[in-house]
Amino acid sequence: MSALGGIGGKLYRGEVSVEFVGRQRLWYTISGVILAVSIIALVVFGLNFSVDFKGGSVFQFPAGTSSISQVRSTVSGAGGGGDAIVQHVENAQNHTASWTVQTHQLTPAQRNAVQDAIARTFHLTPGQISVQYVGASWGSQISRKAMQALIAFLVVIVIYLSIAFEWKMAAAALIALAHDIVITVGVYALLGFQVSPASVIGLLTILGYSLYDTVVVFDKVRENTAGLLGSARATYSQAANQALNQTLVRSINTSVIALLPVAAILFIGAGLLGAGELKDLALVLFVGMLSGTYSSICIATPVLADLKEREPQYKALAKRVAQRAASGRAAKREAARTGARNGTAAGVVPGDALEDGGPDEGSGPAGAAGDEVAGAAATGEPVPAGRASSRGATPGGQRPGPRQQPRRTSAARRRPSGKKKRR
Repeated sequence: MSALGGIGGKLYRGEVSVEFVGRQRLWYTISGVILAVSIIALVVFGLNFSVDFKGGSVFQFPAGTSSISQVRSTVSGAGGGGDAIVQHVENAQNHTASWTVQTHQLTPAQRNAVQDAIARTFHLTPGQISVQYVGASWGSQISRKAMQALIAFLVVIVIYLSIAFEWKMAAAALIALAHDIVITVGVYALLGFQVSPASVIGLLTILGYSLYDTVVVFDKVRENTAGLLGSARATYSQAANQALNQTLVRSINTSVIALLPVAAILFIGAGLLGAGELKDLALVLFVGMLSGTYSSICIATPVLADLKEREPQYKALAKRVAQRAASGRAAKREAARTGARNGTAAGVVPGDALEDGGPDEGSGPAGAAGDEVAGAAATGEPVPAGRASSRGATPGGQRPGPRQQPRRTSAARRRPSGKKKRR
């Protein structure tokens, strides 16, 4: 956790940055593929609405040794229709299994006939068969109320975001919400899970969760872009990307903490305990939270940046930032060229001939002249512009050794403290 906190600090300070807004085409392509698969699954397979929405009859009885084909043929032969949905439900608590058969709207006589056929075929008593009936009017009323709740939720969100932020942020948030709804519905159609009232509750929950994460990011974007037009330090997209990086660790932590209990309900509660309603609720929460976290980071903010960059003032800001960046790069190149010229003039010693016209024994390419240049550089003395003799004779007629300091010229009389002039 400390390492993750350190990464979060670096992201917040700008020491490390992940490019999200600049890669919006990649995110749009990924989302487009997922949305296309979801829409195709919805068109081809459709949604498996529970009896609460479309009405019908539900028969539940112990499974025994019967098979799904036997159950379906028994129900259809008794007048239950060939479109019956048969599910095998296991209860891990008491180690029992049962069949759940959902049919279309049946008359009381048809329900009694189906119940008698099930009891006779599988050797059950009428008390072992549970029969539930939901009218078509009740199912249509539930569907209408679910749609009204969804529309009211979206309208309130648009009004709030338009007042608290601006309409372009509201539009970006709505696009992200529609993205999450289509993906979640597509997963339900692809897997064939039943859409129950619990699924609708879960859908509204994940929309609120996704919107919460988006609002947090947008609030940071608004803070980073305040007064941005008065300077040329960054474009709107760059400031928005910085806001995403500053809230990235927070979004990840929130999503992981929220997904852990939902995953426990989905894979342990529904998979092992056979909890049907929990399965419907957990699936929509799990898929919606994953999609909501992705959309708040990779869809909502890039869409907002694209909308804002179309405004004339932010187009002009982008031009100023580009010009400033180009000027900075040109200044760096000029400074590099100037530094290279100065380094050549100060560090390269001309290969003049020595005073006596011969090579200096024991000296490398740098020679004594290079020693003088290095000594002058170390003590802060100016490097002699003229040729310095590296083998000049001393007053006694002796030559200095290869490592001996040559006689200074009048232009370089100053010596480091502690050194005496040679006689």
